[in-house]
Amino acid sequence: MKIKITVQKFDEILNEIKGEYKVIAPVSIPYAGQYSDTDVIRYEEVKSINEIEFDRKSHFTAKEVVMPVTETLFYYTEDEYKIPTIDKRKMLVFMRSCDVHGLHRIDNVYLKNGKEPDYYYKRLRDKVKIVVIGCAESFRNCFCVSFGTNKTDDYSLGIKVDKGDVYVDVKDEEFKDIFIGEEADFNIEFVSSNDVTVTLPEKLNPLEVAEAELWREYDYRCIACGRCNLSCPTCSCYTMQDIVSQDNLRCGERRRVGASCQIPGFSLMAGGHDVRVRNGDRMRYKTMHKMYDYGERFGPQMCVGCGRCDDVCPQYISISTAMNKVTQFVKSKQRGE
Repeated sequence: MKIKITVQKFDEILNEIKGEYKVIAPVSIPYAGQYSDTDVIRYEEVKSINEIEFDRKSHFTAKEVVMPVTETLFYYTEDEYKIPTIDKRKMLVFMRSCDVHGLHRIDNVYLKNGKEPDYYYKRLRDKVKIVVIGCAESFRNCFCVSFGTNKTDDYSLGIKVDKGDVYVDVKDEEFKDIFIGEEADFNIEFVSSNDVTVTLPEKLNPLEVAEAELWREYDYRCIACGRCNLSCPTCSCYTMQDIVSQDNLRCGERRRVGASCQIPGFSLMAGGHDVRVRNGDRMRYKTMHKMYDYGERFGPQMCVGCGRCDDVCPQYISISTAMNKVTQFVKSKQRGE
């Protein structure tokens, strides 16, 4: 069902459903960006469609809705433990096609990667209703078309704003009695080409690639800040923290905290052995995981081509360039060069 309503009507609907749904979307926060005079675009709860940033790509992704950067798993005392409660409301989350595909990648890791799904992830994921935002034009550094993530039909609502009207593609039966308006003929816009393209090799020898000289460039270029991982819609690693009460050392809380494979110490093992000491080795680990390792296990490649890691890197390191370098290396090996 495709309808057209006014912006005012859309906001009225958001107000009517706020007791049952928490609406989360990318918003622009002034003067909170990398530099003092720049904005940051990240996900926040909104009350009006006018708050939503439709024209620019968010610096951080929707994954924080289901994977908070810091999440308390349980509180404990000497005798018992308690799992924190969460907001009972469902979540309407506005996201672009690449982020929808990114959510599917994380689903594989947390829901389908063992006998039992991750309890904490699942209880948040089950509450998510996707509201897809189209992309009329490709943003800088995007290469979603190369990975087939530029389009999606997995959404409850599709939103298009044009000249003061909101066009809504209602696919979920749950919303057909909520979003009511004038019938409209329109399509959600998805890009069909990017300025940046990535070509992956059909076959590769991961051990050969691991020993390639191309990774040594990143030993000095990468500063191991981890910003690429925090902005990525598919990075899902975490570490654990125990916060102990100063008044009673047997009481406290256990937290799950987002981690980065690019930061020194991530691969530190018991006994003090670190399997990836050089920055170039960590870059190789991330790049190969995005373009090869994950795909060998789950099918689709882990990278969704959103280009956010390229956007935020202070050293202007490009993962799309790194992937293409791997492809060039593999082809040169196949030619016997």
